[in-house]
Amino acid sequence: MKIVKNIQDGLNNLLEIYVDNHTIESVHYRGDTLCVSSQIGCPVRCSFCASGMNGLIRNLSTDEILNQYFLAKEDGLEIRNIAFAGIGEPLLNWNNVKEAFFKFKELGLKVSFYTTGFPLNKFEQLLNLPHNGLTLSLHSVLEEKRKDLIPKGETIQNLLNVFGNHLKNLSNKKRKLYSIAYLLIYNENDSDEEIQKLAQIAKDLNVNVSLLKYNEIEGIPYKTTPDEKYEEVFLKLRKEGIRVTLSNKYRTRKIGGCGTLMINRLQKQSL
Repeated sequence: MKIVKNIQDGLNNLLEIYVDNHTIESVHYRGDTLCVSSQIGCPVRCSFCASGMNGLIRNLSTDEILNQYFLAKEDGLEIRNIAFAGIGEPLLNWNNVKEAFFKFKELGLKVSFYTTGFPLNKFEQLLNLPHNGLTLSLHSVLEEKRKDLIPKGETIQNLLNVFGNHLKNLSNKKRKLYSIAYLLIYNENDSDEEIQKLAQIAKDLNVNVSLLKYNEIEGIPYKTTPDEKYEEVFLKLRKEGIRVTLSNKYRTRKIGGCGTLMINRLQKQSL
């Protein structure tokens, strides 16, 4: 196994080369957080995402998930938090992800998840894990549009039913562990109607919204939302009383944003 590091002003992209010549990518950011992958490629194939352009190659084993942490530690990186937010849908490699989760917890690490919520029965199981944060990647509040963005995702209504049933029994303190991710794509999901509906969903669930800014990717036709529009949507949500977090400086980098990780990046590295 070989590890290659691409450092970009506090953002470390770690590429691991395995014996079958496949690579996986992890990201170390914010000084103490490691974003790990759960698959090589991704079967969900979100239309805005570079990670799933070629579909699923294979699941990662439990050891391969854990090794992303151990290799980063050996490289001297400080890690207190693990985020299952790299390449792949963690619910589609559920048994290995769940086993890795408990091992990470045994090591004293805080573990959070980003998920599309598919498949639904695994989403229900994930909600009940003793995690340190869970973000549901919604990205659209209109059924047909979400199907365009996330072709193999669950329906919005089914997701919100399961999410809402879980949240209704939680204290306000516990609810702070949960959020909705909404990747703002210019002229795709940023209309007044959609933002108003997003605000209503967040109100009903009493969770915050992680408003992500789309990073343009070569070969994918979507456009980055201009700063003015991004701020406008943020202010609209805040006006509705929604707690909103914005893309941090790491997520706005070319290789740090949602959907920008890719398994073929080694072809662009000088090894």
